[in-house]
Amino acid sequence: MKVLVVYYSTYGHVHKMATAIAEGVKEVDGAEVEMRRVPETLPEEVLEKMGAVEAQQTWAHVPVCTVEELAAADAVIFGTPTRFGNMCGQMRQFLDATGQLWAQGALVGKVGSVFTSSATQHGGQESTILSFHISLLHHGFVIVGLPYAFQGQMRIDEITGGSPYGASTIAGGSGERMPSENELDAARFQGRHVAEIASKLKL
Repeated sequence: MKVLVVYYSTYGHVHKMATAIAEGVKEVDGAEVEMRRVPETLPEEVLEKMGAVEAQQTWAHVPVCTVEELAAADAVIFGTPTRFGNMCGQMRQFLDATGQLWAQGALVGKVGSVFTSSATQHGGQESTILSFHISLLHHGFVIVGLPYAFQGQMRIDEITGGSPYGASTIAGGSGERMPSENELDAARFQGRHVAEIASKLKL
């Protein structure tokens, strides 16, 4: 049973969450996980001005995803930073290239799930995940979130991401805050939860 973690990360927050998602998948017997990043659409000079080039070298070893790889997976867990309450442009462009898969019904019945990050606590994490779900529903994915069985999303003793829609992290206005242990635990839970459901559907 194969799970694909497909993500875009600018400064490393989503990459760290994706790594934790993959760790959770590996806890399920018979589950294989592969991490993929979506193609970059910004020119090098823009990334340099953003201060993102050095950070992105950290996960340059992660292969760039092709749309065909989605069809070969039993479950796909997508990760995107929040951009004004929506997925980032890089992820949108990647999904817009999946029309042939849609025409073939190649993704119908696969498990789909989403995680995200935003600069602020109320920066549109939930709307990003929910609006992402629309694309997944058009493809026929079976959508899986982060159930309240993960008790960490009930915490009020610290600021934390995470909702029933999916794991998330708060990056800070200048990206200074990396995912907390609670947020990484949420990501691991989501990865394991998706893999368990995908295993049941594959039987």
